[in-house]
Order: sequence, then C-alpha cells, then structure tokens
Amino acid sequence: MSLEVIKRESGLSGFVARELNPSRDLASMRKVHELRFQIYCLEQGFLDAVDYPEGCEADEHDARSYHFASWGDQGDVAGYVRLVRPDAIGTFPFQNHCLTLEAGVNSPPAHLSAEISRLMVAADYRRQPDRSPAILCNLFMQMHACSVRDGVRYWYAAMERSLVRVLQRMLGIEFQQIGPVTDYYGPVAPYLIDLREVEVRIRQRRPDLLEALREPEIC
Repeated sequence: MSLEVIKRESGLSGFVARELNPSRDLASMRKVHELRFQIYCLEQGFLDAVDYPEGCEADEHDARSYHFASWGDQGDVAGYVRLVRPDAIGTFPFQNHCLTLEAGVNSPPAHLSAEISRLMVAADYRRQPDRSPAILCNLFMQMHACSVRDGVRYWYAAMERSLVRVLQRMLGIEFQQIGPVTDYYGPVAPYLIDLREVEVRIRQRRPDLLEALREPEIC
C-alpha cells in the first residue's frame, strides 16, 4: 500500500504539518503566536490579553522547544503544538502546576524527555469533527519523527480527558495518568508516554499508521 493511500484511508489528507525553525520561519512563527493568542487569551481566557499588546502569545519556554504547525488548504494555521525540553535543572512547565504525582511513578531521565505543550486546533477546524482529529494526528506524527531524530523517548502531557480519548481512539495509544486533575490552563491531569510502547501498540492496532510515522514527510 502506498503512503498516499495510507494517508487517505487513515483520514490524514487535506493538511500539511511540519516542524518550524523559529530563526528561519519567522512569518510562520508569527502566525503560530497569533493563533496562541487567539485561543489562550481571547477564546479561553487562560492568559490576560493585556499582557500581549501585539496580539502574539509567547513565553520563556519557547526558546527550548520544538515547534510544529499544521496548515489548511488556504495557508492558514489549522493546528499547533510544541515539545518543551527540560530547563537547566531538568524540570518541565507542567511541574509548576501538577505538584502531586501518583505513588510509585518513576520519572524518566529529563534528557530523554519532553513535554507536549500548547496543543491546539483553530476554531474553524474544531467545529468540523471529521477534520480536527486528522490535524492532531498529523501533528503527532511530526512530533514523533522529531523525537526519534533527537533521542527523545518520553513525553509528558497535561491534558483534558476528552483529548486523551480522541488520541487513544485515533492511534490506539494508552496514556499513563501519573497525577490527579488540577487547574493548568483548565482541568487537566498529567500523563506520561513511552514512545517505544506507542510504536508497539500502533504496530498491533494500526500498522498502516506505523509506516506513516516512519515517513513523516507525508504529513
């Protein structure tokens, strides 16, 4: 089966997702920061719009993050996510909010880990339930390719249960909840994902997507 057929039958067609280079892709990063402002400040009210007078949301974690965007047919930003690497002392943003972890949780080495952050889909696409999951899946494949390339094996993520269900349904991945629900830009719980386990599960349940994960240029 060709990769184009895999993409079409997996529901991933119609979008182009790629990793952004902040120092080179300046115009694209501007669109990403505008989307972040739209969702986090204007739509959700997680952050005060007054603090971002230029209409772009950015923070101190951006400099040590990988950035990924999905583009619609009209060149608009359909979705975005970043992977935040640990700071100088080996901590991640979620640890400032999710202060309690489940007993027996063993945190993996920080240098092998990253945190999924600012995962979002633009409002026009969120209203189309058949398209939003495809955007998320395309972004996921780009994150996976980047992680394999740079030796990242574990992902942290603070997510709403509804998003976890979407990703599990699409990819057949079981996310390990490692702490209770807390208020971290909405009611979320911390999760930990081992990418090696992800690949095993996808191989068992969606072998077509495993081939796509290995060929991220189809996104």
